[in-house]
Amino acid sequence: MDDATEGAEGRGMQAAREVSGAAERAKQSKAFQAVARCGWAANGLLHLLIGYIALRLAFGHAGEADQSGAVGQLAATPGGVVLLWAGLAAGAALALWQVSEAVFGGRRFEGRDRLKYRVKSAGLAVVFALLAATFGSFALGGGTDSGEKTQDASTALMQAPAGAVLLFLVGAGIAAAGVFYVVKGARGKFRDDLRQLPAGTLGRAVTWTGTAGYIGKGLALVVLGILFAVAAVRHDPAQATGLDGALKGLRDQPFGDAALIVVALGLICYGLYLGARARYGKM
Repeated sequence: MDDATEGAEGRGMQAAREVSGAAERAKQSKAFQAVARCGWAANGLLHLLIGYIALRLAFGHAGEADQSGAVGQLAATPGGVVLLWAGLAAGAALALWQVSEAVFGGRRFEGRDRLKYRVKSAGLAVVFALLAATFGSFALGGGTDSGEKTQDASTALMQAPAGAVLLFLVGAGIAAAGVFYVVKGARGKFRDDLRQLPAGTLGRAVTWTGTAGYIGKGLALVVLGILFAVAAVRHDPAQATGLDGALKGLRDQPFGDAALIVVALGLICYGLYLGARARYGKM
């Protein structure tokens, strides 16, 4: 190896260390941490609204019980535009935080645990980037329809080679994520995401809402995953209409109104827990 190559490698390593150091300093900024924490609160607010809309659906009212429906309802409230821009900033900050964790984080873990942590952080970065994009779309006066976009994506996937198999696997993955949420809620593992649990009544409230919230969120995901799987089996992507379609499909089943009320209350509890996570969660 000649001196020029060694010098280039040395400069590359030095640049990587400088980027890592800059990212670490940004993460340690209290202002940045405060905005990023608000990303959990923004997500919690949307789950509160989705749960509220789903509860209304159970009692015969109209509405779209998904992310775009919740953001649209938020946009229609007094001062909604301010909340939309705040949600955009908070979601983007938390997405950037998760990107940093995906690239540089997980140092307290070793081997496969570090890889799992970084993959999880990358997934959360995508989730919060999409959340920020939804807020931004409505803030700029556009708006989106989550159900239509999901259906369009399902149609495109079905047209690909082995598309039905891929769509079925997507449904199975969503359902598996739902089971994971249910187990995490039932076992109280969500407490591992908190740097501390408040004492007394507040701590019990956080535990209760976390348990009910994760189970409710998980059940909603299971229903959504089943819809995707059915759409794949029947070769009918129109049935894969996203969370709103899943909840309305649940309502149309025997005892569906009662089941939808349970899931809706669970989503509301999940939103409340995310508000607590914004305050007490690990960063």
